[in-house]
Amino acid sequence: MGLINSDVIPESAAAAGIWYGDRGVFVGGWSNAWYNTMDYISISTAGNATDFGDAIESNSYGNATSSGTRGVYQSGDSNLHYITFATTGNATDFGDRSPGWIMADSCSSGIRGVWYGGDQVVEIDYITISTTGNATSFGVITDERRTPTACGDGTRGLSMGGYSNYWGANQNIIDYITIATTGNAQDFGDLTQATSVMDATDGGGRAVVAGGQSSGATWEDTIQYITIATTGNATDFGNLTVGKYQISSCSDGTTGVFGGGRTSVSGSTGVNTIEYITIATTGNATDFGDLTQVRSQAGAGSGN
Repeated sequence: MGLINSDVIPESAAAAGIWYGDRGVFVGGWSNAWYNTMDYISISTAGNATDFGDAIESNSYGNATSSGTRGVYQSGDSNLHYITFATTGNATDFGDRSPGWIMADSCSSGIRGVWYGGDQVVEIDYITISTTGNATSFGVITDERRTPTACGDGTRGLSMGGYSNYWGANQNIIDYITIATTGNAQDFGDLTQATSVMDATDGGGRAVVAGGQSSGATWEDTIQYITIATTGNATDFGNLTVGKYQISSCSDGTTGVFGGGRTSVSGSTGVNTIEYITIATTGNATDFGDLTQVRSQAGAGSGN
């Protein structure tokens, strides 16, 4: 999932100790069973993840959006629940998206969290992260697709890739919205190839997309990037350490991390590895550490 650019966090908030951009939290996931596990890392320091608490339900195909203090996660159904990054502990109920809008992804402005599409829907909806309550209609994406990935720079949100209809063709679509307003998404450009079930993170105005499934059930190690403030096609960034899909990602605005995922259709081929990149450069990912357990399809977010 994509999160906000650290540049939009007020200096007063950081000085007051209410910006927790260094902490990334992975929620739920699947590996022959659904999990309610939540664990966390310090993004600026490589190492293994530590237990955070439990989600409100075991889930997979989750996604997340956040402010500098709170992360809001959609589980594998319509449920939204939240955590406070500065503490550890179990998640709390937030509200709901519309029933059945699963296999979506999300981003935020730090104030407003936005969800894109999902299973056979084109709708975009949003929440105010500091409150609790159900999501509200925002607009529609440019084309129906499930398992897209999303991120943003605090002003503009991008929705990328996914596959059309029900188990349809992979897409290379990138479209965008202005998060502070409501309205329909507009065309931005194209990914380097048609891909689904990948993930994206962002920092310094750059979106970075990694992994996924391309045509012919190929598990990609591709990493590509986009400059969010412009429009145009994605550019090659480098490669993951291994081809995989259903990974989860977050960032502190400088370092992007990619955790978990699967290396084939078999449920036993999930991984617990975490790897990282420096967002402002290009190059291949490097080993970071391990999640507390093997899993894919987790939601991930950070206080950035």
